[in-house]
Amino acid sequence: MGEAYIYDAVRTPRGKGKPDGSLHEITPVDLASQVLKAIRDRNDLDTANIDDVLLGCVMPVGEQGSDIARAAVLQADYAQTVAGVHINRFCASALESINLAAAKVMAGEADMAIGGGVESMSRVPMGSDGGAMISDPQVTFKNYVVPQGISADIIATKYGISRDDADAYAVESQKRAAQSWKEQRFKNSIVPIKDVMGEVVLDHDETVRPDTDMQALGGLNPAFAMMGEGMGFDAVAIQKYPELEAINHVHHAGNSSGIVDGAAGVLIGSKEMGEKLGLKPRAKIRAMASIGSEPTIMLTGPEFVTEKILKRAGMSKKDIELWELNEAFASVVLRYMQAFDIAHDEINVCGGAIAMGHPMGATGAMILGTALDEIERTNKANALVTLCIGAGMGTATIIERV
Repeated sequence: MGEAYIYDAVRTPRGKGKPDGSLHEITPVDLASQVLKAIRDRNDLDTANIDDVLLGCVMPVGEQGSDIARAAVLQADYAQTVAGVHINRFCASALESINLAAAKVMAGEADMAIGGGVESMSRVPMGSDGGAMISDPQVTFKNYVVPQGISADIIATKYGISRDDADAYAVESQKRAAQSWKEQRFKNSIVPIKDVMGEVVLDHDETVRPDTDMQALGGLNPAFAMMGEGMGFDAVAIQKYPELEAINHVHHAGNSSGIVDGAAGVLIGSKEMGEKLGLKPRAKIRAMASIGSEPTIMLTGPEFVTEKILKRAGMSKKDIELWELNEAFASVVLRYMQAFDIAHDEINVCGGAIAMGHPMGATGAMILGTALDEIERTNKANALVTLCIGAGMGTATIIERV
């Protein structure tokens, strides 16, 4: 097997995922194509040298439907020989796309590929694609299916994570994101998004709230209490976890990931293709893994995929210098830190989705790019990037700076 190198990583700013968000007027295919154009132009690429573009998208319907990767390739004026494929592993879709692009390079199927993702949550809302997990009683009853927010609250209840713990984590996420923007930590990765007139409509993450404090968060009502108690999902969860007398609902909009629009892409290739094109590799893919986990609690997959990927890489926890876990909900990260005894100053050091938002199909590529920028900035050797996933899964990637 060959090796796969990362040559570039770019992302859009995250725009508020509502009709009044700055990116609402930008179509999903335009978001993705602006990322592809940036990768081409930043690296002076003849796109005929790119074999494939793999893009994650979690709601592949309407204007995000069909094969949005191929549509974006054509919209970005890439060579028509560049293939495109849509990937859906829920919230880890973009990281899975990167892993598959890397696997193609390692196997010799591709010399250069782009992995990434796109999600316009203001234009194509969550749940638009339906699916058996939420609509087929035979599936939901058998698997004790509950909404993700209930799953996050199950984690908090099972592992002793309080409302104050979750809120304190959220406050720190906001502070770190604001500080990272102040220090221009994202400047090498951000692609300002332009409208059809060529005017910049957004050049920063739109949902960061640096003034967030415990008092402000303390005034927010739990987001999933009515769903759990009034709609019966707590009872479903307790059937699966009878050791829990009741579900403690600690999550709300302020300590959960924000709904946003965005896209991202990572340029991956072989050493030989990089040398041919005069590109300098920034990192290499050290290891990749995905795993299934219990589907009711759903969001503990990162713990188990981390164990799997470390074993595959011949590494241990002490070998990882930087950790990046998507902040789907505060309890997800707090449980992960608890499970591996990770200090808070080693994980999500630039803030995360609680502050900056979670454009589902694109987030995996965004946080890998953040980790890449940060190991370069701080002269660290490696980073482990992972996400929790709907229906109980986890995906992870270890990158190593070169």
